[in-house]
Amino acid sequence: MTRKFEGQGVWITGGGTGIGRAMALEFAREGARVAVSGRRKDRLLAVVAEIEREGGQGLVVTCDVANDADVTRAVEEVVAALGALDVVVANAGFGVGGPFESLSAEDWRRQLDTNVVGLAICVRHALPHLKARRGRVVLVGSVAAFVPGPGTVAYAASKAAVRAIGQTLSVELTGTGVTCTTVHPGFVASEIGQVDNQGHFHAEWEDRRPAALMWTAERAAKVCVKAIYKRRREFVFTGHGKFGASMGMHFPGFVSLVMRWVEGRKR
Repeated sequence: MTRKFEGQGVWITGGGTGIGRAMALEFAREGARVAVSGRRKDRLLAVVAEIEREGGQGLVVTCDVANDADVTRAVEEVVAALGALDVVVANAGFGVGGPFESLSAEDWRRQLDTNVVGLAICVRHALPHLKARRGRVVLVGSVAAFVPGPGTVAYAASKAAVRAIGQTLSVELTGTGVTCTTVHPGFVASEIGQVDNQGHFHAEWEDRRPAALMWTAERAAKVCVKAIYKRRREFVFTGHGKFGASMGMHFPGFVSLVMRWVEGRKR
């Protein structure tokens, strides 16, 4: 049976942990040659080792997506090593938390530089190679783009921007053979709740997101890779994520009322 991405080159940013790591493994199982990038080389090496143990081909490319020169170099390394680039998954990101009035200009710049600017420049530098292969752009957004959550304003704003980029790219890429899929996860197991506003990981921090609603990264990766293969324009998951996004789009006043009630209960 032919695997979905047999012989294709896939580059995943933020590929060392969480959904990025799980997608790297899933793409490899579907026959792709996979490059993973990020800032923590030890995590990337562990992912590639796992890909290779399963008989796949992996590549480590360290990269800070907020650095344009780093991204340019990473794309060149990926294409040189894999021979082609068929899919780019712009997944690198983190969350700056805190109420609006508590956030500094640096907090906002740090959030948007990674989640929005970094995502955009990765896709921009990858596009010429994707056009040569009629490939796929994948943007990792969030259900937070649809639902206003207290204390998540910077993160939600960044993911709303990602959604806008995806919608625009889907139009601008018409006729090129390249498609853009924006995936919007609900709660998925990852390290996002253990990363501070400066982007530093704290293993001792407890993830305060609701465990009962959490999908494993492996389950998320399977449905994402299927949606990417089908060239879906937007794909929202989990079940609770779909409900929240639908309510946010169609009944925003009600969602705002609920969120104000939740915020009031905290005070």
